[in-house]
Amino acid sequence: MKKYLLSMFTIILPLITFAQEATEVGLDEKIDKAFGDATGWFVNFIFYQIDFGGDVKVFWVLFPLIIGATYFTFYFKFITFRGFFTSINIVRGKYDEIDHHESMVMAGDSTPGGDAIETIAIEGHDGEVSHFQALTAALSATVGLGNIAGVAIAVSIGGAGATFWMIIAGLLGMASKFVECTLGVKYRDINEDGTVYGGPMYYLTKGLKSKGLEGLGKVLAVLFAIFVIGGSFGGGNMFQVNQAFQLVENITGGTESFLHGYGLAFGLVMAILVGIVIIGGIKSIAKVTDKIVPFMVVIYVTASLFVIFANYDMIGDAFAQIFNGAFSPEGVAGGAVGVLVQGFRRAAFSNEAGIGSASIAHSAVKTKYAASEGMVALLEPFIDTVLVCTMTALVLIITGNVTAANASLNDAEAILLTSGAFESAISWFPYVLTVAVVLFAFSSMISWSYYGFQGWSYLFGRSKKMEYTYKVIFCLFVIVGAAASLGSVIGFSDAMIFAMMVPNMIGLVILAPKVKAELNRYLKAIKTKKE
Repeated sequence: MKKYLLSMFTIILPLITFAQEATEVGLDEKIDKAFGDATGWFVNFIFYQIDFGGDVKVFWVLFPLIIGATYFTFYFKFITFRGFFTSINIVRGKYDEIDHHESMVMAGDSTPGGDAIETIAIEGHDGEVSHFQALTAALSATVGLGNIAGVAIAVSIGGAGATFWMIIAGLLGMASKFVECTLGVKYRDINEDGTVYGGPMYYLTKGLKSKGLEGLGKVLAVLFAIFVIGGSFGGGNMFQVNQAFQLVENITGGTESFLHGYGLAFGLVMAILVGIVIIGGIKSIAKVTDKIVPFMVVIYVTASLFVIFANYDMIGDAFAQIFNGAFSPEGVAGGAVGVLVQGFRRAAFSNEAGIGSASIAHSAVKTKYAASEGMVALLEPFIDTVLVCTMTALVLIITGNVTAANASLNDAEAILLTSGAFESAISWFPYVLTVAVVLFAFSSMISWSYYGFQGWSYLFGRSKKMEYTYKVIFCLFVIVGAAASLGSVIGFSDAMIFAMMVPNMIGLVILAPKVKAELNRYLKAIKTKKE
């Protein structure tokens, strides 16, 4: 570990000096422009909007996400509703007894080629983290800036009615999370030392081979690995630290802040903290996220409820605005379809259901029933979108912050809008929210570092050299992201995150019958236990 930290700082220190000089002469902006010119075609393709007329434009990536989620909801006979309380009981540990095993066989299939059964219990290893830790690790990558800033922008553009469709999309997304995370456990690899390697790269490779589509599976797996690495450096790293610093700077005085111009220092501190955590892999990450995520979600929801009940006389009107706005909006861009689109867009962009990223974290769980973790995962969109995003929307609606004038806000400005809404009822809450945003950004970065590393190890091997190479690069991007103006780089990375959806959704649809078999096997085990 000492050798790792020493090598990391040996590389980091000269780059800090370079980055400081680069920002002073505007070199980062020149690099950003050149990068944008080279990658603009890819970003434009992924975020292409289909024009339906009447100011209604829809990102094409929403269609496979929502259509796929709807298909899975019906295919699995509304598992998101009939299995909801079972999922809670799994997290509570009620069914841990049937997950415990003495035999050597556990969830998973053999590596393509049949040379080794890599998902057996080796030296007592059956996974790396608990159901609860896997859930918080995955949640930490989704709960954060999108719930605070994104919702403010969505309801400003689409009106209060966007909240209704955001909830519907969140409920549908629960089915997609169930499918991808069940597959993540079913097709994972476990090394001799107990380290787990899982995610879409593995279920696309192994699962599609079992369907006679080995060539397609390999191509899709490589594409996914490339996309998840790119996404981890930008949207899961640079964007998070950049927005966190902007908020801290704004809350402490903006251009007059004592932190103004110290983005590199902020980034260095964050890089050190991130580096310390990610050295230990998913176990270390989970030990942090299982404390940060519940703590911050509880604080955020409690504060939201305080604002809502402090204005209890407006609760009825707020829900009336949501339901009326969902079906008969007035004066909102794009009318009813526009409201629906904004709600669906925010939900899809927030909970990442169907993207495939969460299955990487969930694949590390200790279990012998793949479907058990799929059921735990379906709670994610509920917590992320149905609970946290809805709370944000209600606070904004009740405090009168849903206006078309706010539709053009960027993420940093939207966070300040949400902060102001809370401040109207809790004067000191903006400072708490600032801490929350920094912690959410931090937890998102450490989770996305794990996602990116899994893609990296799939492409370049599982050696310690490759592992440390990725982690050093990731920490460097934390520093650069805090201070540099790299909008095109981050935009390209965001595009890569949603590009992950393409290979992932193809695999999910083809492998859905495998998931149904796993679900039936697990439900039968639960039924047997009850008897």
